[in-house]
Amino acid sequence: MTSHEPSGDRGAAPAHDAYDAVVLAGGAARRLGGADKPGLRVGGRALLDRVLTACAGARTTVVVADSRPTARPVRWAREDPPGGGPLAALGAGLHHTTAGQTVVLSADLPFLGTATVRRLLSALQVSDAEGVLLTDGDGRDQPLVAAYRTHALRRELAALATEHGSLTGLPLRRLTAALHLTRVPDPVASFDCDTWDDIASARARIREHGHVLDEWISAAKDELGIDLDVDTGVLLDLARDAAHGVARPAAPLTTFLVGYAAAQAGGGPEAVAEAARKAVALALRWADEDDETDKAAGAKSDAGSDTRPDAG
Repeated sequence: MTSHEPSGDRGAAPAHDAYDAVVLAGGAARRLGGADKPGLRVGGRALLDRVLTACAGARTTVVVADSRPTARPVRWAREDPPGGGPLAALGAGLHHTTAGQTVVLSADLPFLGTATVRRLLSALQVSDAEGVLLTDGDGRDQPLVAAYRTHALRRELAALATEHGSLTGLPLRRLTAALHLTRVPDPVASFDCDTWDDIASARARIREHGHVLDEWISAAKDELGIDLDVDTGVLLDLARDAAHGVARPAAPLTTFLVGYAAAQAGGGPEAVAEAARKAVALALRWADEDDETDKAAGAKSDAGSDTRPDAG
């Protein structure tokens, strides 16, 4: 059985229960010439780290692959034998989960974000489905961008292992065909990188005007170990006012000082907003002084060059 959910958000998403995440990162990447796909960088961040950021809310995150340095701590697992395929990898990862819901992801999703993970979990919670998965731009199922009820995964994986003797080499469709699923169309979040052309497309897209700032801020926060959501519009307005009212180099220096002041005040979006408000007010006062000086100089110049017949 299948059903479909719209990709757009309709109002506030309901709260969802705790969840675990299983990330499959051990494929051979044959179409990439055997390259280390999870370690390939898009926007300065490894593909695996981008996916781990998207599921950072998981109670336990299991990565099925050989261990490597990652941006945040995870639990490592490996199917036996290694290279046994996605179902065997999923079974190995699921062994370490305890939550009632499990988000299952591949490690090559450059545009997956926390909002999509929340949407999948919320759609699962309000439905009677056993899983919610994304479909791509061609309407194809993406079972490795999905949220499932953990008991349903365990049930069907056990049944397949009993029927076939093991999960090694079995395709994912053997699992999804046995589950009651809901589909959510999302051609962006479901985009995965199987070829070098895909990698090039992903790298180009994040540098487009409408995406580059959000991508850069997200990457910088990961690199600096900052978990803070702030109104970037406020900071951009501050930089503009500082550059216009004081001097161009004042923009980056002022935003740095705002960040430092916010940290001194305990951090958090409110502290950033308050420090930015004070800095904007100061920059505007500087601009007002310049305007007053220019007006005064202009008035003095006009008075000194009065050529009216009755002047003086």
